[in-house]
Amino acid sequence: MRFTLAGLLLTLGLLLQGCSGVSVENYAGEAPALVPERFFNGDLVAYGILKNRSGEVTRRFRAAIKAYWEDGIGTLEEDFVFDDGETDRRVWTLTPSGPDRYQGTAGDVVGEADLAVAGNAMFLDYVLRVPRGDGTIDVLIDDRMYLVDEHTLINESELRKFGLRVGELTLVIRRLGEADGW
Repeated sequence: MRFTLAGLLLTLGLLLQGCSGVSVENYAGEAPALVPERFFNGDLVAYGILKNRSGEVTRRFRAAIKAYWEDGIGTLEEDFVFDDGETDRRVWTLTPSGPDRYQGTAGDVVGEADLAVAGNAMFLDYVLRVPRGDGTIDVLIDDRMYLVDEHTLINESELRKFGLRVGELTLVIRRLGEADGW
């Protein structure tokens, strides 16, 4: 039996495609439904951890988020405080780009982020430019968000560089309001 290089590559490609990750559409029937204009509206707080590629927690943080929509465009103003006292700010702009799809931009995001929603899930892929030493590096972020109830969203993120997993981020985002006793 003789294999050609093209045949071997085709076979490997098909095998890898069959092993591809979970799609946001897998959650289309899940409830409660995540509607970004509803959940990301008002004051929110996030608590998170960042792990390195070995799985060790390297940072903890809290973020205050002010979210609002004007003329169909969403804005998320995120103010971070890390366990070492460092602060950071990211302002997201979310623009609808089709049914259950949005394009996101932020100052430290390279290009546009692609955001898709189905059922109780929202997946967001983007490249984040992060400071490192005297310069910066670009890291591919794969965010997977799941609405637990009308006030709680869990976010799991995988961070990749050159196709290799370099870290992960886990955070819980809570809507603040009268129902929470705040």
